[in-house]
Amino acid sequence: MPEKTRVLIVDDDALVRAALRMMLSGSDEVEVAGEADDGSQVLAAVRETRPDVVLMDIRMPRVDGLTATEQLMRQPSPPQVIVLTTFDADEYVLRALRAGAGGFLLKDTPPADLVRGIRTVAAGDAMLSPAITRRLIEHVGAPVPQTPSRREEARARLEPLSPRERDVAVAVGRGGSNAEIGEELYMSVATVKAHVSRVMTKLGVTNRVQIAILAHDAELG
Repeated sequence: MPEKTRVLIVDDDALVRAALRMMLSGSDEVEVAGEADDGSQVLAAVRETRPDVVLMDIRMPRVDGLTATEQLMRQPSPPQVIVLTTFDADEYVLRALRAGAGGFLLKDTPPADLVRGIRTVAAGDAMLSPAITRRLIEHVGAPVPQTPSRREEARARLEPLSPRERDVAVAVGRGGSNAEIGEELYMSVATVKAHVSRVMTKLGVTNRVQIAILAHDAELG
């Protein structure tokens, strides 16, 4: 039997934590390693429970999920983070993805989808569909001029990409699916996937939204 994915639940609402624990307890694929009721407890809880994935509430009264995610990502070999939210195009979610979270789930996600999302992120794959990517980029990417420093920083980070990888990054920035990108750039879906993987590696990012944010900041496409 495959090893279970260990999960730390972080939410200030005891009822939400109990509901998540109950949903996950019925799965043979995940186990709840521990709980925390505020972002201020995350680093200690991670050290104690050693989870593979942290389910992180975004809004908490003392230290919010965004700050906790940023703190966690600065640690060596941090676990994956899935942001929990009640909104599917939330500025805090986007900032958490920018900070390195591997995806997000709505709090009313059905149990089977919750488990699937946890397993996906634990395996190192970003849990973001192209449709969600598109919505998030539209949310953050309202046409506000970038500061020269952010624009130049983004362009410098994109510099190591080959011309083809750069084309793929721009297409990801427009929220294109792998199939749409393949059609636009005359590539197979498998080739697009390989290019996206190389782009993420070269840029040091963990999901498509982070690629798209960099393309947006660089004012490409």
